[in-house]
Amino acid sequence: MSVTSTLHINLRGNAKQALEFYRSVFGGDLIAVPYGTTPSGQGPDQAEQIAWGQVLSPSGFHVMAYDVQDDRPYDLGHNPYYFSLRSTDAEEITRYWNELCPAAADVEVDLGPSIFSPLYGKLTDQFGVTWIIDVIAPWFPAE
Repeated sequence: MSVTSTLHINLRGNAKQALEFYRSVFGGDLIAVPYGTTPSGQGPDQAEQIAWGQVLSPSGFHVMAYDVQDDRPYDLGHNPYYFSLRSTDAEEITRYWNELCPAAADVEVDLGPSIFSPLYGKLTDQFGVTWIIDVIAPWFPAE
C-alpha cells in the first residue's frame, strides 16, 4: 500500500489558466473538467470554469486545481500555503525556477545558496501561489 500527497489549489475563475501555465513549465498531462460538463449544479456563469483539474508529469510533478463555486466564500488570505518544489538535481531546479520567474508577480528570495540548501528561492506567481524551490541537501543541525 502507498499514499501520495498532492497540493490542490483553490482559485476563483482562473484555474484553467493556472493549470495550463504549470503544464508549460513542468510538462505532462493536463486534465481540466469544466462545470458545464458535470452535474454539479453550477449556474451558467461558471460553465467554462474548472470543477476538477490536474497536471501530472512524468518527472513526478503533480498539482490539482479548481475554481471555487460562486456560492462559496473565497479568500486567498495571506501566506495560506507554500508550494514546495524540491529535487537533488540543481540543473532541474534552476530550469524550473527560470521558467516560473518570468510570470512571477513577486520574487521574494532570488535563487541562490542558503543555510540549508545549495540553491533556494521563493516567488509568488501570477495566480497567487507562493513557491519554495530548493535543492535537497542533508541537514546537519548545529551541535
